[in-house]
Parts: sequence; C-alpha cells; structure tokens
Amino acid sequence: METPSGNGSSSKANMAHTGIAGSKKPVQEHIRSSADGYLMTVIGILLVPAGAYWAWSGLPSAGEAGLFYSFLKLLVCVLGVFVLSGLYMLQPNEAALLSLFSKYVGTDRQEGLRWANPLFSKRKISMRARTMNSPPLKVNDKRGNPVEIGAAIVWRVKDTALAIYNVDDFERYVTVQAEAALRHLASQYAYDDGEDLDEKETTLRAGLDDVAHALRTELHMRFAAAGVDVEDAKLTHLAYAPEIAQVMLRRQQAEAIISARAKIVHGAVTMVEAALKGLSERQIVVLDDERKAAMVSNLLVVLCSDKETQPIVNAGTLYN
Repeated sequence: METPSGNGSSSKANMAHTGIAGSKKPVQEHIRSSADGYLMTVIGILLVPAGAYWAWSGLPSAGEAGLFYSFLKLLVCVLGVFVLSGLYMLQPNEAALLSLFSKYVGTDRQEGLRWANPLFSKRKISMRARTMNSPPLKVNDKRGNPVEIGAAIVWRVKDTALAIYNVDDFERYVTVQAEAALRHLASQYAYDDGEDLDEKETTLRAGLDDVAHALRTELHMRFAAAGVDVEDAKLTHLAYAPEIAQVMLRRQQAEAIISARAKIVHGAVTMVEAALKGLSERQIVVLDDERKAAMVSNLLVVLCSDKETQPIVNAGTLYN
C-alpha cells in the first residue's frame, strides 16, 4: 500500500515556496527628479497663445490642407494646456509622491515650482517634525501596581512610500503604536524602588533618561513599518493611579520616617559613645555597668525623642 507522505511533503514545500515567492516587498521610496516649473510655464504660456493666434490668422480651412492645419491648431492649444497642467509647487520639507495609473514611480523632494508628467498623480505629504502628546494611560508596572503614564513624542516621515503605501493611515498607525509602546514600556520597569528590587535596577521615577532612551528605541522599531523616524520621546506624566495613590503616599511617608529615624538613632549612638569615652578618659566620674546603661538609656531618650523631654534633677547622691 502506497503512502502519500512523499507527495504531501512535496506539496507542502511547493505551497511554502509559492507563499514566499508570492509575498511582495513593501514599496520603498526612490527619488525622481522633476523639471523646472518656470521654464515649463513659459513654454505652456507660449503654446496656448500661438495656437489661438494661428487659429485666428485665417489659414486655409478647405480641403485636406485646411483640415490638417485645423488639427495642428487644436493640437498646439491642447499641448499648451497639457504642459500647464503638469505644474505643481512644493514647500520646504514637503514631498510629492508621483504615480502613473496607481503605479508608484518616485518621490519628488525639490521645493519650489516644479513640473512633472501631467499624467502623473501627485500626492503631497509633509516631511516636517510633528509632536504627539499622548494622554495619560492607566497601565500596570513591573510589580503590578496601576500607574498613569504619558509621553510627548516628536516624529517625522522619513520614507514617503512606506508611509502612504505600506500602512493604511500612517498618522493613526503612529498613535496606536505609541500607546502600545507606552504600555509595554511601563510593564518592563517598576514605578519606584522597593524591597523586592535590586538597588541598581532602573525604575520609571528614578531612571527617566534610561526610560526615555528605551522608549525611543521601541518607538523607532514600531514606526519603521510606516517609514516614520522618532526624533525625541520623553515621559510627561507619571503617577500612581488614584485608587492606590493614598496608600503609596503613606508608604513613602513611612519609608521617609524610617530613614530619618535611622539617621537620628545613628547620630544619638555616636554622641552617647563620645560622651562616655570623654568621661572615661578625663576621669570626671567613674560609672559601673549598671549606671552606664542608665545613662545611655536617658541620653537616647533625650536625643531620639520627638518631643521635648522633662529632666528630673537629682538633689541627692548619684546612687539615690
């Protein structure tokens, strides 16, 4: 009994080969030069009056010769109008995509009054820098905390053919991909330092420069399909979501209090140590271990207390 494994493998290979061969590369920009518009304007203006004057001059209109001359008159006038219809103007940082019967033939980037084949359709596109201010998005950071993040992105069209022919609407494409990049970026970093993070790990709040560089890199990769280049991208809004903002604020306050108290205790211990050492070296008073412990306790209470302490003056002996 024959097995169809060989035919099946060959058919799959043929289908894969056909799919690869049938896939078309995206249309990329290539520059096409245009003619000087001023010269073509002069030629068009001369052709139209010449044809009109010739028709008015009363040349023979009977017989074959008259029919031939009438055709030439009409041809000259039509040619003048045809030449003038190929004129168009381009401003600085503006380009025109030229296509012939929906087939892309090139991009003209020469500014001023230009002329190209009147049969070419000319679609203008701005090459100027554009700014997109992304509204704050609610996303989850690396630790799962909901945060709000927004960014300002400066971009411009670099490849006109990719922008027009490779995506349906390049402006909407940029907006959607920018939002996706922001969401992905926020999930890669924590909002702030925490106990479960390495001290050297980059966070959204402390590593703004590193985060901005990562955002530009990701946007550049996402915008490449639309022929768009990212010139700058920075975070403009970063905050905890309202539902956890108060909790995180208390957490930050607690961390600040703990840090401050640690410094106070460290300073108090240093001062007590210096006091005991000074008393011992100068032999001002000799204290046993129990009295030293009492003195340390009293000094730490005085130095570390949040409120003013009320001292009790001992009018008797030290051991009463």
